[in-house]
Amino acid sequence: MEIKTKALGTVSVPDDQLLTIPQGLFGFESYTQYVLLPTGYEPFLWLQSVQKDSLAFLVVDPFLVCADYEADIDDRELAKIGVSSPSDVAVFALITLPRDKGDITVNLQGPLIVNISNRQCMQAVLSDSRWKIKQVLPHPLSGTKGDTC
Repeated sequence: MEIKTKALGTVSVPDDQLLTIPQGLFGFESYTQYVLLPTGYEPFLWLQSVQKDSLAFLVVDPFLVCADYEADIDDRELAKIGVSSPSDVAVFALITLPRDKGDITVNLQGPLIVNISNRQCMQAVLSDSRWKIKQVLPHPLSGTKGDTC
């Protein structure tokens, strides 16, 4: 499929790379179809809406940000996207870039959970008080397992 993107112009993406987030992301509930695209700056990826070309989120593997990160999610919640095994899961955290000078932050409290076998996703809300919505992103991010938080 051909999709228009915020950062990369029009790109071709295989249909089997489509991610579905049935409930959408918090604040963006009506947008349920996305693809992951390279940014050119590893380990970051674009989570690009297929429905709105101007809607894209920068994401990263939260375990690269925080070595002791844990996403403890109830099995009943994971079952809603068809997860039956931990090996089915990929986890991403959304990045917030400041409008002005300031810290780049990562949302460790609301990770995106992807069932890699069926491409169904959900945004979880973690109750663990260690994880913040706006955790300052360490600089530089090396692409290897991060420091403890």
